[in-house]
Amino acid sequence: MEKIIEITQNSPKTISRRTLLGGAATVAVAIVQSASGKSIQKAIVEDPTKQVGNLAGEIGTRSSFVKSVKKPSDISSRSPLQDFYGMITPSDLHFERHHAGIPVIDPNAHELLIHGLVEKPLILKVADLKRFPSVSRIAFIECSGNFRTGKEEMSPQEICGLTSQSEWTGVKLSTIFREVGVKPNATWFLAEGGDAAVMTRSIPVQKGWDDAIIAYAQNGEAIRPEQGFPIRLFLPGWEGNTSVKWLRRLELSDQPYMTREETSKYTEGIKDGKIRMFSFDIDARSIITFPSFPQHVEKGWIEIRGLAWSGRGKVVKVEVSTDAGKNWQIAQLNEPILDKAHVQFRHLWQWKGEETELLSRVTDETGYTQPTLKQLVEARGSDMGGYHLNPITAWQIKKDGKVLFKPESFR
Repeated sequence: MEKIIEITQNSPKTISRRTLLGGAATVAVAIVQSASGKSIQKAIVEDPTKQVGNLAGEIGTRSSFVKSVKKPSDISSRSPLQDFYGMITPSDLHFERHHAGIPVIDPNAHELLIHGLVEKPLILKVADLKRFPSVSRIAFIECSGNFRTGKEEMSPQEICGLTSQSEWTGVKLSTIFREVGVKPNATWFLAEGGDAAVMTRSIPVQKGWDDAIIAYAQNGEAIRPEQGFPIRLFLPGWEGNTSVKWLRRLELSDQPYMTREETSKYTEGIKDGKIRMFSFDIDARSIITFPSFPQHVEKGWIEIRGLAWSGRGKVVKVEVSTDAGKNWQIAQLNEPILDKAHVQFRHLWQWKGEETELLSRVTDETGYTQPTLKQLVEARGSDMGGYHLNPITAWQIKKDGKVLFKPESFR
């Protein structure tokens, strides 16, 4: 039986160990409101070995003590990077980015049209796609606008939580290209989504022949509606908006389509008044996820943990600095280290109570090393906009163990 002890605001602040534990029982404390609106602290004393637990259910759930959630806005929802322990993002915590909300699509009625510069135009049902040989790969998706700064009270989720990683399953786009017979003069294709924004992007045909997937599953289950159910385009290593969700049309052409999304939005300013378009690749990036805001640390040995990734291939090296960038040490990379995939890194550090800054930087297999924000400004100019920003980020460690983000300004 459950024993509940009510502690009102006028009750003593301390409770004896014997009263709370009642022997070998475990304790959970919750603050609730009574019918009169008075705050009441309830100490729930129970021994899980003395009563039958919850029965088996149709769908698994997290423990009520685990509070990992996404951070939503009107157009996006950020993954809690600081809460993750490995390289795979739970499907329900995968970041979201929408241009007109999440459509409700009946998979039995949904169709994919492939036409344009092809020998045999096709309309495929979802069931038709599933008859082709399937492939699976683990890779990340990242929004090209995945960087925020400006204040010390920012978590990894707020700074760059618009990236997540899953195992994606579907059919290679190259298989579909062979089925329809792509004509030699086709150099681009239009990918169109079935949401209210009718999201469209121009994609080089070569990417379709290379590693593009029409995905219908994620982490072993059907793709979630937020991620494009029933089918989406998945372009490993490229900016997230090109992996068009709720995919309904592919049109082959000999030139880019210059759509609304790739002219008014996904372009960025560079030096001398120039504008860069079709900057598809996601640059190498890393971030320390522990310790980070709003965590506190204690003196002694601390395992610094974080994530690193690159849209141009594999991560080959992550370095960590525990003295504000004066010196760098090689971090350990957790296997497996996959192409265009998040990799978890670790570094053991003894904190002796001094104020300092923690940083990380990644190098990918092309030799590219993650830059500082100052280096990005020098290369692109101060009017570079908010896309494809991948600067080294720093965490301030205060003497009391408080961890704060170190904001930087680039405008």
